[in-house]
Amino acid sequence: MQEIEKYKVKADNVETYVRILGDKNQVKLYELVKPRLGIATIAFMDEIKNELITDVAISVTEIINQKSINILKEKFTEKAVTLIKQKMPNTDLQTISYLTGILIHDMLGLGDIEFLLNDPYLEEIVINSSKEPIKIYHKKYGWVDTNITVKTEEQIQNYTSIIARRVGRQITTLNPLLDAHLVTGDRANAVLFPVSTKGNTLIIRKFAGDPWTVTDFITNNTCTSEVFALIWEAIQYEFNVLISGGTASGKTSLLNVCMPFIPPNHRIISIEDTRELSLPEFLYWSPLVTRQPNPEGKGEVSMLDLLVNSLRMRPDRIVLGEIRRKEQAQVLFEAMHTGHSVYSTVHADTISETIQRLINPPIEVPPNLLSAVNLNLVMFRDRKKGLRRVYQVGEFIVSEEEVHPNILYRWKPENDKIVAHVGSIRLMEDLSRFTGLTIKELLREIETKKTILNWMSKNNFRSIGEVGKIMNEYYSNQEKIEKLAKQNSKKLDLSDNKNV
Repeated sequence: MQEIEKYKVKADNVETYVRILGDKNQVKLYELVKPRLGIATIAFMDEIKNELITDVAISVTEIINQKSINILKEKFTEKAVTLIKQKMPNTDLQTISYLTGILIHDMLGLGDIEFLLNDPYLEEIVINSSKEPIKIYHKKYGWVDTNITVKTEEQIQNYTSIIARRVGRQITTLNPLLDAHLVTGDRANAVLFPVSTKGNTLIIRKFAGDPWTVTDFITNNTCTSEVFALIWEAIQYEFNVLISGGTASGKTSLLNVCMPFIPPNHRIISIEDTRELSLPEFLYWSPLVTRQPNPEGKGEVSMLDLLVNSLRMRPDRIVLGEIRRKEQAQVLFEAMHTGHSVYSTVHADTISETIQRLINPPIEVPPNLLSAVNLNLVMFRDRKKGLRRVYQVGEFIVSEEEVHPNILYRWKPENDKIVAHVGSIRLMEDLSRFTGLTIKELLREIETKKTILNWMSKNNFRSIGEVGKIMNEYYSNQEKIEKLAKQNSKKLDLSDNKNV
């Protein structure tokens, strides 16, 4: 196998590198390259571990409190450096740093998996059992085997226990399922043997430290500036938007990308099972997450609990991670009809399927209530080509207890283009009635937004901070942003909100 790519990965001051191996037709291996430790070094490391366990006192609070993990790592690092210098006084600083980092990974972390967690190109890490190599989902190469294995089933279970303890929970043979999040925000799901018949299973879905933005979606052809300009117009004027799609199609990513379109003076309450949204600082945002019950079955905070409570928090906008149950949908649609702007996701592959999913069990929303949804976006994932695209953009047409889709834009796979399909029946008229603007004036606003989005894309203003500052400036000084976009200004000074 030949080397396709090579890059560095760093975790807890330990730097190593990754080699992507394969051939022209297929990527076959993700190889983590680490210096091999000799027998004497391994024995020395075990000795240091034993002394650290004896000398460094750890409280229960430090084990389960996520904020204390970094402090705990510092305590272990300081003591480990002192011990290594005492026992091996001639060791250079680079080696000391490496050995200390490995000790931290083994004692307080997940071993070599820490390097995978710190690789920005990885989306998913899967351990099926100790008999198989760890598999990863790479942003550029898809599913790939690694050269990393976990030696025993006991070690996999130990990793799941570490994750569980940090969220104040337990995973045992009697309670073999775990859904939790790591200190980094990554989501972990574990199933123990014999429920998982191959062996203990651990799956980690990584949280994007540098989240996608509208600029990224336009640049990589996930969606067009024309469609985003329409979405921006709808969100600015407090219209309700549902995002549909299959598993891992990018529903939450699209939801996250659209949130900066909300004006800065609107109060946003988001409700998720696991924190995945990452919004700009300028937004007035209160993120809420659910909590599972403890081993005694107490302390659960469900999505429905948070949804009902959020209505008492005076929100202007409510963001729900996903509609799954009838009770959630009832509260959510009631919120729409009482004047709250709502954004959520639902599992469905087309606008027609979205309607059927909403009006049939288990969600079972009365068809007449679907008139509250102003815009429906559908995400699609082509697993073979590794593409994610906005597949359909449309509206629900409700008449005499029947709901029909009206598709405004659709994706054409033959030329990979998102094209206009038919004109709006409801959306533009509703916008005109709500805003007091004529349809001609609304179309002019949408065209201006398209110009701004194209300007952002051309000049790669893509970070969450840059996008947030541009949107914030738009709502406080619209003429300034419009002028910069028309002039195609290539510089944006974000330090004091002045543009040059």
